[in-house]
Amino acid sequence: MSNPKLIVSSSPHIRDVDTIPRIMHTVNLSLLPAVLMAVYYFGFYALMIILTCVIFSVLTEAIWQKLRGKEITISDGSAILTGLLLALTLPPRLPLWMAALGAIVAISIGKQVFGGLGYNPFNPALVGRAFLLAAFSVEMTTWYLPGAGVDATSTATPLALMKMSGQPTSYWDLFIGNIGGSLGETSALAIILGGAYLIYKGYVDYRITIGYLGTVAVLTAVFGQDPIFHLLSGGLVLGGFYMLTDMVTSPITKLGRWIYGIGAGVILVVIRLWGGYPEGVLYSILLMNMTVPLLNRYTRPRTYGEVKQ
Repeated sequence: MSNPKLIVSSSPHIRDVDTIPRIMHTVNLSLLPAVLMAVYYFGFYALMIILTCVIFSVLTEAIWQKLRGKEITISDGSAILTGLLLALTLPPRLPLWMAALGAIVAISIGKQVFGGLGYNPFNPALVGRAFLLAAFSVEMTTWYLPGAGVDATSTATPLALMKMSGQPTSYWDLFIGNIGGSLGETSALAIILGGAYLIYKGYVDYRITIGYLGTVAVLTAVFGQDPIFHLLSGGLVLGGFYMLTDMVTSPITKLGRWIYGIGAGVILVVIRLWGGYPEGVLYSILLMNMTVPLLNRYTRPRTYGEVKQ
């Protein structure tokens, strides 16, 4: 018995070189271009917001796991990722204590109350952002232009300018991030670079991203809007590559992922075109997170030989 020939264990039986820490740290590294662009455009205070969100996310995760008597797994990178994503959705001048509070809520209510990594039904970073948006709506909707000093006046985002006054923003400024907005939502170029690498690595399913972005492009064109403007504006690219594709909160079937991405795109277009809110990424992802159990159930492929009832 000291050298068993047959080992019986639970599934999965196919082993892969990828591990949770490896995937999480790769995703974290892929966000480096977006982080650098945020600091480049909005200065040292942007770095302070990012570090605050990461530090408080990691500390909150460690405290929760300690209180629950669980193994402390902060080295797996998942808490760092939540902090990074939350920070990239925040305004460039948000008070640091609000950023810290958002990180605490993201990890506590968005992740640990459900049992930790792998059990959360909603994207934790977006839970934190939703809380901050509801609690501190003025601070969460106050934007500044890149390079503005401490005495700069606030400005509107390109989506708000278009929705309220019909004022467009150039494609190039939207693409490189020379606009007012959240830290990581400004530069589509930086996010696409990181997101494309994740698709190449197989950590992001292209079906979700294409379904989401493609639906927004098609529907905005059908309803007489500028599809390129909508693709490059707001948090759509960040959400399409990094948040909607979260492995834990997205469907596991191929068909389910298409429906999931398309559904989020439809919700976003409805909010942007006919709602009172100029953005829509936050709600489109959280609402579609709720549908994942049903999508997994009704898009599951039939077992070979199974007869349809």
